[in-house]
Order: sequence, then structure tokens, then C-alpha cells
Amino acid sequence: MCTWDTSVANSATTPSWPDTSKPCAASATAWARDEHVVAPGSLASRLMLAQVLVLVASILTAGLVALFVGPPLFHQHLLEAGHPANSPELTHIEQAYRDASVVSLGVALLIALVCAAGVTWHITRRLQAPLLVLTDAARELSRGHLATRVPESGSGPEFDTLGSAFNRMAGQLQQTEDTRRRLLSDLAHELTTPITTLKLCCEGLREGVTVWDEDTDRVITEQTDRLARLTKDIKDVSRAEEGRMALEPEVVPVSELIRSAAHAQRETFSRHHINLVTEADSASGLAVNVDRRRMGQVLDNLLDNALRHTPPDGSVRLFARQSGNEVEIIVADTGEGIPPDQLAHIFERFYRGDTARDRDRGGSGIGLTISRAIIDAHGGGLTGASEGPGRGATFTVALPISPKTPHRAPPPPTQH
Repeated sequence: MCTWDTSVANSATTPSWPDTSKPCAASATAWARDEHVVAPGSLASRLMLAQVLVLVASILTAGLVALFVGPPLFHQHLLEAGHPANSPELTHIEQAYRDASVVSLGVALLIALVCAAGVTWHITRRLQAPLLVLTDAARELSRGHLATRVPESGSGPEFDTLGSAFNRMAGQLQQTEDTRRRLLSDLAHELTTPITTLKLCCEGLREGVTVWDEDTDRVITEQTDRLARLTKDIKDVSRAEEGRMALEPEVVPVSELIRSAAHAQRETFSRHHINLVTEADSASGLAVNVDRRRMGQVLDNLLDNALRHTPPDGSVRLFARQSGNEVEIIVADTGEGIPPDQLAHIFERFYRGDTARDRDRGGSGIGLTISRAIIDAHGGGLTGASEGPGRGATFTVALPISPKTPHRAPPPPTQH
């Protein structure tokens, strides 16, 4: 019975590929090599029938040509060689020619049939081996063994292309399944705290231990808001990781993106006593071809992340600059900073350097993941940097500069 490497990684690491040189590939090849019975309707029987028909047609054609063309030509040559027309030897020679032709064609037909059978056997064995491996792999894949892969058969570029297409399909299915499993695990983990909190509040209210006051209202509102935000973030990150994020790109001035993001967050920053410094003029004349709504989501996530990690009286700076053929939109804060050992994980889903602290601040843990996925979909990049704890953090969005200059309509005349 065929066995496959069906181990599916439960993390974001690349899945290990099975050793496809054994055992299924080997067993299928051995079966194809040792099987001598040509089943009716099989590939081997159809190839054999086709070759037999071609051979029979060829022999019949050669026989008819030899029957109607050969004897008159042979007779003419005998007469030219000096044989009398009514000579008994002439009749005997012509009969010998016809018999030799028939025997030669018959022997040629038998030899051709044997050669055709050998060639058919060899070709069908060569074709059946990769087909059987692919069939077994498809069967294993249908049973949920998503780590199944097929090796290169060496039977030709067509089969190698088919095998590569199968492996890509299996890889995409495995990636989707891994994403689903991780999302379920992460979702269960993230839902535990708000659901437990809401349950305790409800039990306290029902038993009279807790009364509905300002604190109770605040706790329930925060936890329900967190559940709603988590649901939206899960939907966004699953779409992004599976490449299903729809974009509506348009040429947008970078200064407009900066002003819009700052305007949406300024009141929140003021309420937390954090200074939001924007430099929209630093991107004067620069434009990018982006989805305006998605880019607003990215900048909101970056500013919200900076807000949660910057203490009161700190500052967050939002500006842009040109770097070669790209424009860099930068969010820099004077907050807690990021330790070097955590810097490589900040874009992982649900990763938190300080889990308890970030939960208290309301972060879902996937804002940066969503932001990077959106920027990747735009053909850009999102990176993070920090000089260490207490020295702030800097996040840089790099996007290609649009060669088109956006058309700006003139402002309407002022009404007096």
C-alpha cells in the first residue's frame, strides 16, 4: 500500500516536500513495468490497435502495388534481356517472382507486427508510469493528504509540465488549508479573553454581584468593540494571504494620503496627549497609483500602532520622501521601541512582544500583517526598524512613483 509524507506544518514555515522517489512513485513504476496484460480499452491496447491498422494498410498497399505494377515491369525486363515471349522458363521465372514477393511481404508483416508490439509495450510503459503516479497522487490529495507531490517523470516536457501544474495546485491547496488551520487556532486563542470577560460580567449582573455602572458599561463596550474589530481584521488578513484582496487603484498625490490619515487620527492623538507631526509638503509633486481606501487603512494601522506604543507627551511623525523611483511614506514615533529579537516577528499574525499589555490597549495583533499584505498587493514594501527599547520605532512604506500627474480641478470661486 502506498504511503505518503502527509505531515502538514502548523506554522508559516514552508512545508517539507515528500521523497517522491519512493514509495508510491516506485511502486507505480514497478507495477507498470511488471504488468503484462493489456486490458481492453487501455492505452496500450489502443496504441497496439492503431499500429496494427497502420501496418496492415501499409502491407496491403505494398501488396497491391507489387501485384499490379511489379509483374508487368518484371516481364518487360525479361523480354529486354532476350527471353522469348512464349518460353516456358519465362512463365516459371515470373511465378517465382510472385511467390517471392508474397512470402517477403508476409514475413515483413510478421516482423513489423512483432516490432510494433515491442514499441507499443515500451511506449505504454513509459506513459503509464507517470500517469499512474499522477493518478495515485490525485487520489491521495482527494483524501486530504495535501503534502502529496509528484516527481519529474522524465517522460517528456508535457508530463513534466503536467506534474508541475499538479504540484502548484497541491501547494496552493496546502497553503490555503494551513491558513485556515492557523486562523482557527489564532481565532480561538484571541476570542478567549473578550468572551470570558463578557461571560463574567453577565454572570455578575445576573447574580447581583455586579451592578450596571460606568465601569461595567465601559468593559462590555470595549470587549464587544474588540470582537467586532477582530472579526474585521480576520476577514481582511485571510483575503490578503490568499490573494483575494480586490484593489481599485487610482493616481493619488502622496500629500493627500498624508493629510487624510492625519486628519482621521488627530483627535485621537490629542486625547492621548501625543503630538502628531505631519509634513505633507515633503511629498509635494509625488503621486502613487494605489487604492485610496486601502492605503488609508495602512496608514491608520501604522498610526494606531504608533499611538499604542508611544507614552503621553511623546510624538509621532508622518512624512514622505523620494528614494530613487520610489516614494517612502514614513511613520516614526518616540515610543517604547522594539527589541532586536522581536523585530523580525512584528509582521507575523497575532504576534505581540508584550501580549498582556497590547491586549489591554486593544490591538488585535494583525494590523501590521494586513498592512504589509496590502502594500505587497500594490507592488511595494513595508519595513520596520528600531534602535532598541525606549528609542522609538520607524515604519516605512515604499511604493513606486506613478509616472502620471494627477489632474487637479481648479477650486470653485469663493462665494461672497
